[in-house]
Amino acid sequence: MPLGRELPQLLKERLFYKGRKFNFEVNRLRLPNKSEGEWECIRHPGGALAVPVTSEGKLILVRQYRFAVGTRVLEFPAGTVEVNEDPLETVKREIQEETGYSAKKWQKLGEFFLAPGYSDEIIYAFIAQDLEKLEKPPAQDDDEDIEVLLWSPEQLEKAILEGEFVDSKSISSFFLVRSLLG
Repeated sequence: MPLGRELPQLLKERLFYKGRKFNFEVNRLRLPNKSEGEWECIRHPGGALAVPVTSEGKLILVRQYRFAVGTRVLEFPAGTVEVNEDPLETVKREIQEETGYSAKKWQKLGEFFLAPGYSDEIIYAFIAQDLEKLEKPPAQDDDEDIEVLLWSPEQLEKAILEGEFVDSKSISSFFLVRSLLG
């Protein structure tokens, strides 16, 4: 059977919450296998992520405080895709805000679901090259507490394997870009 969209049948809308970045819903559904039940889902507009690579082969990462897990997490710069915004435009803005760099060369790495068990969020991943440090980077969002790091691919791989807190979208994107890093 080919892979494709097999949307469930909506039997009853039970709960809906509209948030700042995403929506939450609980619905009674009939799945393609005819199973019926109530399922929760986070509806998210998607995110875009950049793997910035310097001319020396260093990766630009951010260590960012994340309130939901109560700690700082190592990540590639990323952000939520705004309404009617192309994911490439999202990530061009986010790399400047979060790292203070801009990129002249962009290549799409791929896209993937972040947590399909409870969310429809898709991450659009790009490699950013031909980087330039901005003289006056745009201001970060008020809630952002970010440290910018330049690491070798080996340093990042070691951090992942040793269990340092690295978010899943960054691990997945690192895997996608690894073969391109020479």
